[in-house]
Amino acid sequence: MLITLKSPASGDVIMLEASGKQILELLGKDSSATKGIITVEQLPAAIAALKHAVEADRDTATAGNAEQSIRLFQRAPPILELLERSLQDKTPVTWGV
Repeated sequence: MLITLKSPASGDVIMLEASGKQILELLGKDSSATKGIITVEQLPAAIAALKHAVEADRDTATAGNAEQSIRLFQRAPPILELLERSLQDKTPVTWGV
């Protein structure tokens, strides 16, 4: 299954289910929900949470604990861009709709 984050402010970000669920949890959303929304009001906290998780993942990888082939800090830039553009344009981000 694929999870697609959508916003009128940017292109869609399509993720495999496991990666998508991880991202949704980091953004404070229910990863088992088949559809949902990140409101404009929730975007600043979601962006901050994802940036924090990316930095923690980068620190882990540089400490020599790089067990995954594709790390969160490598997958996150398109998602951060989508969230930041959505905040700038004051539009929500949705998935499953």
